[in-house]
Amino acid sequence: MNKHFDDSRYYLARAAEHAKLGLTETLAPYATRLRAAVGRDEPEPDPSRLEAVRDELLALERRAEGQARDAVGSARATLSRPGADESADGR
Repeated sequence: MNKHFDDSRYYLARAAEHAKLGLTETLAPYATRLRAAVGRDEPEPDPSRLEAVRDELLALERRAEGQARDAVGSARATLSRPGADESADGR
């Protein structure tokens, strides 16, 4: 069942990313007009490639940390069950 939650979280993140891209594309003309009206003709600079890679690595680190915590918790739960110290073949 945990796999289903991981899949759901993945697809939810993808949906949010696509929604953000759609909103950005839809609102771009309005943002450009607003910046021109306010006097800020140039848009904010995009993050550099180094910053983008750094952000991706931080997200990957957080995800790996969460998966490791889940695995440790699952292992602890398995080991704390009665009869967990017996081998699988019943010897």
